[in-house]
Amino acid sequence: MKTVYDVQQLLKTFGTFIYLGDRIADLELMEDELKELYKSQCVTKEDYQMGILILRQEASKQKKQKDEG
Repeated sequence: MKTVYDVQQLLKTFGTFIYLGDRIADLELMEDELKELYKSQCVTKEDYQMGILILRQEASKQKKQKDEG
């Protein structure tokens, strides 16, 4: 996994589609879903860690852009 799209594709394999119209809220909800999948042992530790890292980096980037704009 390298991008948010990859995380979305992973979630999609479990029937989870997330689109609220607010990018930051989408990322936070994806993080919550990923945590639940990990707790349920549906995803590997590596996928969980990489997914969380990707989502948090993107959320940080989005918040920074929002503050600047």
